[in-house]
Amino acid sequence: MITVTFISADGESQEVQAVDGRNLLDLAQAAGQPLEGTCEGQMACSTCHVIIDKDWFDRLPRAVEDEEDMLDLASGARRTSRLSCQIILTPELDGLVVHVPAESRNMQGL
Repeated sequence: MITVTFISADGESQEVQAVDGRNLLDLAQAAGQPLEGTCEGQMACSTCHVIIDKDWFDRLPRAVEDEEDMLDLASGARRTSRLSCQIILTPELDGLVVHVPAESRNMQGL
């Protein structure tokens, strides 16, 4: 199992277990994190944007140009921002720490 810690904008943290190969957006939504991700991984939006903890950012595969273009549209994007739909969890990412931006939205209105 892979452990991911989500940290909300108010500093509250939630540790979640995942299986290898799961997409970070799916895990976040199953855990009740407020990420929309309405484009279903097609990179047609930036509503699943998260901020990767700086200690983990360089461990992720480099973002493709299309993802970087989408991140330019993300509200509250930072240097270590990524689209959660593009992050596939692997054993190398066990312990990953992700910050959910205050600007995130949830399709259920939560």
